[in-house]
Amino acid sequence: MKTLRYRPFVFALVTASLCLTAKAESLGVVDFGKFTPPGKGSEFVEVQVRSNLLNFAAQLVEKEQPDAAKLLRSVQLVRVNVVGLTDENREEMQKRFQKIRQDLESHGWERNVNVQGKDGEDVGVYTQTGGGETLAGVAVTVMDPKNVVLVNVVGDIRRKGWVVNEKE
Repeated sequence: MKTLRYRPFVFALVTASLCLTAKAESLGVVDFGKFTPPGKGSEFVEVQVRSNLLNFAAQLVEKEQPDAAKLLRSVQLVRVNVVGLTDENREEMQKRFQKIRQDLESHGWERNVNVQGKDGEDVGVYTQTGGGETLAGVAVTVMDPKNVVLVNVVGDIRRKGWVVNEKE
């Protein structure tokens, strides 16, 4: 009889934990979606570097650049997408590009840089903080006449104590 009394409480606790975990995992992450290569003659790049490879890189520079190693360890994910624009995909990619920016702004990302170039370049840099002095994510969106470039860096990035690339 006692176990039945505690079931709703346990269920509520588990549900709340899962929600908080999902929220914590998504802080700083931007879902750009999947991209299809545009075809012959156009650029297509997908890079996804996760914390295991970043930690390995941190080990390589630890001795000579301990602060750079600390920075690398604080990054959880680096994602880069470059999609070449063609007559076939240009309209779809422009709509998708604008939707990504709208989603960033509606989810509390702060736009730090906005550049509209004379040759059609459109650059936006967004950040999401994790509270206080912590940067949870950086998103860079670039569209020019030839390509769409999307970058997302995710981590628990803190400036405190860094002295990266300082010469003695």
